[in-house]
Amino acid sequence: MRIIFAGTPEFAATALQALLDAGHQISLVLTQPDRPAGRGMQLLPSAVKQLALRHGLGVCQPERLKDPSSHEPIRAVVANNQADLMVVVAYGLILPQAVIDLPCLGCINIHASLLPRWRGAAPIQRAIQAGDRETGITIMRMDAGLDTGAMLLQRALPIAPDDNAASLHDKLAVLGGELIVEALTRFDNLQPVAQPDVGVTYASKVGKAEAPLDWQQSAQQLENQVRAFNPFPGASSSCNGTQLKIWRATAVPGEGTPGKVLEVTGAGIQVACGVGALCLTELQRPGSKRLSAKDFLHGFPVSVGTRFGND
Repeated sequence: MRIIFAGTPEFAATALQALLDAGHQISLVLTQPDRPAGRGMQLLPSAVKQLALRHGLGVCQPERLKDPSSHEPIRAVVANNQADLMVVVAYGLILPQAVIDLPCLGCINIHASLLPRWRGAAPIQRAIQAGDRETGITIMRMDAGLDTGAMLLQRALPIAPDDNAASLHDKLAVLGGELIVEALTRFDNLQPVAQPDVGVTYASKVGKAEAPLDWQQSAQQLENQVRAFNPFPGASSSCNGTQLKIWRATAVPGEGTPGKVLEVTGAGIQVACGVGALCLTELQRPGSKRLSAKDFLHGFPVSVGTRFGND
């Protein structure tokens, strides 16, 4: 197929590579403008732009698509019979209906959830945080709503007990690439299915303000939060006046005042929760690197009765 591709992060780049490997013609790539990153805050191209340039693909980086003049590169490609379809994945800009209507076969989207569950910006993190046992990829036709379009293809993926947002992201990125190629192969025979009204949930964007752990919650809830927020924004809690990042933790049996340390061993620091206890196994001090509990304790002593908390 002749395709316009719209995407920005590594998740989208994986799908773009899959389309290229399958022999599809990418006539134009839309991606967000270069953003400052790193300590030097130098402008860096998105993962999709980097891949597109390596393959000699044309790249367009509008700031937004509200202005009709920003649609001209898309309109030109379609007018020259160079694109039948637009594939959109993790683009980060809202596509107005005028853009969705430009390709003769419309726009289809790769979404990292089993719609209608977890529409929105952070479906991977919210699925882990909610304790879901599975998630998946949905290929859908795009409309003007927020991930409300009719579904073309869907495939489930189990969430492993040790999955965090990074590991699940990588699994879903590969699945997304596989499924978009399958969808295009079967495109003429796929029947759009309207999303059901039952089971709709929304995955709001994850922010740094959500990082602190609330020790009044159950240990399982906090374990889910730690996994969901790894690598961003990282779960956190203060201890002895120092704000720590908690990168890995496991819910275990235990009872005590929420936030109080129940046991300290090389295997982990057990902290009482509203229900059960959370065993902290990978932590990080400001300005330091991530360390196993055993190594962390060498430079940051913690004893039974020490309090973790954010008050």
